[in-house]
Amino acid sequence: MPIPFETSSALGTIRHGFFGRAGGVSTDAYASNNVSFTTGDDEANVTANRAGVATSMGYEPPNLVILKQTHTADVHVVAAPLAAEEIVEADAMVTDRPGLLLGILTADCTPILFADAQARIIGATHAGWKGAANGIAEATIAAMVALGAQPERIVAAIGPTISGPNYEVGPQFAADLLALYPSAGNRIFVPEGGVEHFDLPGFVADCLSAAGVQTIDRVGSCTYGDPARYFSHRHATHHGIKTGRQIAVIGLT
Repeated sequence: MPIPFETSSALGTIRHGFFGRAGGVSTDAYASNNVSFTTGDDEANVTANRAGVATSMGYEPPNLVILKQTHTADVHVVAAPLAAEEIVEADAMVTDRPGLLLGILTADCTPILFADAQARIIGATHAGWKGAANGIAEATIAAMVALGAQPERIVAAIGPTISGPNYEVGPQFAADLLALYPSAGNRIFVPEGGVEHFDLPGFVADCLSAAGVQTIDRVGSCTYGDPARYFSHRHATHHGIKTGRQIAVIGLT
């Protein structure tokens, strides 16, 4: 049975999907579509969930490309599927090759899917606050441009991610962020009686706009605010439980 996913109307006919918790075979804290091997879930279940994502999108499971994400601004250009034991450390990837399905894992960080449909060039990005502040969105766009894309033609879809009202960060975080990205001050706010919060998806959208992307879509809701629908690392930490990771995918056919 196909696994449910959300889509962006802005990405049009480019095959893509933002998956949540539903539709997999994992159980307990990982129920049910956890796609991460590093969270403590049964490996056979994770393998089955990844295969289900790929086949739901119309791809062979070995053609699902997943990186080892390390909160950097590194971008990998994908020319072929990764070998079974091959590990590539990066937080974004781009390709112009059909038949590959690019997959980004998140559990509060912002997944971004990119496409220049005319040039047939796509990208997928994992944007945590540090990667975003270090320029991962801009680096992804630059890598797409190097393959032949044009920034004004690139469409970006921001998927399910933690929202500002649920992302309390405090004064030290705010200072560290502004040291990396001084213009991010518009995305830091203090609720009445509270401490600093950060609007991560808003900041990501600002970065995309500054890099020349004119069409930016938002898909899904807050991961922290909807833990039955999405995996949320922060929600799990606050409640002393484990959690998994969801995936956002995009591919050329």
